Amino acid sequence: MKDILITYNHRLNEQKKLFLNRLTTLLAEQGYTIINSSSLDDTISTLKHNARIVSYIMDWELISLNSVEVLAEINPDLPIFAIYTNHNELDLELSNFKLTLDFLQYDQHLISNDMQRIIRAINNYQDKIIPPFTKELMNYVNSNKYTFCTPGHMGGTAFTRSPIGAVFYDFFGANTFKADISISVPELGSLLDHSGLHKEAETFIAETFNADYSYIVTNGTSTANKMVGLFSAGEGDTILVDRNCHKSICHFMMMTDVVPIYLRPTRNAYGILGGIPQNEFTSEAIQQKIEQSPIAAKWPSYAVITNSTYDGLLYNTEYIKKTLKVNKLHFDSAWIPYTNFHPIYKGKYGMCNSVIGEQIIFETHSTHKLLAAFSQASMIHIKGKIDKEIMDECYMMHTSTSPLYQITASCEIAAAMMRGERGFHLINRSIKRATNFRKEIKKLRESASDWYFDIWQPDEIDEPECWELKPEEAWHGFKQQDAKHIYLDPIKVTVLTPGIENNTLKDFGIPACIVTMYLDYHGVIVEKTGPYTMLFLFSIGISRPKSMKLLTILNDFKTDFDANRLVREMLPNLYQEYPQFYRKMRIKELAEKIHHLMQQYDLPNMMYQAFDCLPEIEMTPHQAFQKLVKGYAKTIKMAQLENHTSAVMVLPYPPGVPLIMPGEKITVKSRKVLDYLIMLENIGKEVPGFASDIHGAEEDKDGDLTIKVLD
Repeated sequence: MKDILITYNHRLNEQKKLFLNRLTTLLAEQGYTIINSSSLDDTISTLKHNARIVSYIMDWELISLNSVEVLAEINPDLPIFAIYTNHNELDLELSNFKLTLDFLQYDQHLISNDMQRIIRAINNYQDKIIPPFTKELMNYVNSNKYTFCTPGHMGGTAFTRSPIGAVFYDFFGANTFKADISISVPELGSLLDHSGLHKEAETFIAETFNADYSYIVTNGTSTANKMVGLFSAGEGDTILVDRNCHKSICHFMMMTDVVPIYLRPTRNAYGILGGIPQNEFTSEAIQQKIEQSPIAAKWPSYAVITNSTYDGLLYNTEYIKKTLKVNKLHFDSAWIPYTNFHPIYKGKYGMCNSVIGEQIIFETHSTHKLLAAFSQASMIHIKGKIDKEIMDECYMMHTSTSPLYQITASCEIAAAMMRGERGFHLINRSIKRATNFRKEIKKLRESASDWYFDIWQPDEIDEPECWELKPEEAWHGFKQQDAKHIYLDPIKVTVLTPGIENNTLKDFGIPACIVTMYLDYHGVIVEKTGPYTMLFLFSIGISRPKSMKLLTILNDFKTDFDANRLVREMLPNLYQEYPQFYRKMRIKELAEKIHHLMQQYDLPNMMYQAFDCLPEIEMTPHQAFQKLVKGYAKTIKMAQLENHTSAVMVLPYPPGVPLIMPGEKITVKSRKVLDYLIMLENIGKEVPGFASDIHGAEEDKDGDLTIKVLD
């Protein structure tokens, strides 16, 4: 960060010109890059798009101090210097003191002192914005100490002893390795004991995310979820589980012998995961589930709700907090680490407002997913009174004694980036960018003479908000939708391909997997692909050029599809893998082939029924897993699964939620679950390159999918 922005009138008198030339020369000699602007609008635009600017210098006679208040909204800590002549009268107002403001004169005799003041202000600015743990980590790296402890690469020097190691070292850069240090370094505190600077970092994060306590987790939200689960429920406890939970919750249930009863969400014809209906949270509904369960025996003490869903659906969390009578309520919010920083999310996330009575609220965040942090960077946020000693022990059971400190620092930096007004502006920019992209797609669709892509959203999206899924509106496709219960996050953009209208398959369709493969070949990666949907995440790292590039490639696909080009031209990677099958095939034939299979299997109804009915519970996931590891299991073909109890979790991608849990049996009543899995298998066989990834299923020598079942 070495950029300095200067705004001045190019028609300066000779005295001012000499002063500015001398000042910029001295600053350049100190390694700073000077960026010039000629107006306030130009300045504002530059500051919004260049986060490396460390100071702003302005000609007071060109721009009044009152007009630069907007700069405090962009970056309130940025040091600003106003240059004035000896004859200027002070026109300061109280609002000016919101700025980090200082003054210079057009005086050659003071220029050395002026430069020192600017550099000192820049150093203070950088010292202020860098949070405590990261600051000390940077200081440690710069100290170049000799270490005789782990890690063995010794700040990267071990890599430079070998040609391939040197390539690796040069690719990532020196500081990456110098910052990979041993937990033995005392000045950084302990992530395991939550002491020293680690404790300061977690306190800083808790304040930022409106939590009573926060934990930095360096091995992902999959681990954070297990930590919370281990603290919240013990052997024999009944727990409430969102059936559309992440597989890490399932793994927790396989590790601890808890008794699950499931909250059943909805699903629409597109295969988009819906929310859990309001009545599922009532005490009457839960009591009925307990009475109907073959293994549940007592009232649940812990509940896990996925908020938001993969597709960006948020709950009215205040309703859930008030209605759900459990002591420990866990919102798995991996996909929404930004909700505390914009008013449109008020009342729609775990850490908003306060706890009710003795209730403890947990919220787990995948910090890396949609904020700026390294992969595996995660956080646990807690509201309410907890036994800290037990929680710390649960934390240590699942974390490494050799954490990667860069991940820790990136969690702290992610919080620092979102603190105060900065967070609002970052998220607001993402919301606007996503909303503008949505409008572009709708405009192009309206102007298309035949087909075009669509967006899954309400008809009117003028205001930046989370859009309610209203019962009387058809766009969302969910049956019996509750009012003021579920909301769509504007940042999660689901693009629709032709094929489904009014929950029914149409004669013409373009399965989304074809478009996704085309986008991938042209350098655009889709987050999630459904039968006729593609999910794009408009995180704070998405720029206008990126969104326009996506739009351009979608338009290119339409042009190539309408021209009915050969598959080998449009999808060369697919052709190279299966040249014989796709040698003469054209893109419309491929789309028609997959779409016909969807029609043949009546995909919307099959998918709805498969996720609506639950297999029969024979035993807890933990009990089934224990039988598996002790060898009481055998492998059968997936098509023969009926009347067998699964030893494993069966989870197709997409959508990445469990269809069958360990210890559950497919019966005649839940046959649709198996039919859905067989459909996925058959599509993969009939159209090479388009097989679904099904966790828990393995391919045998005949090319058939197999599953482990209990003897």
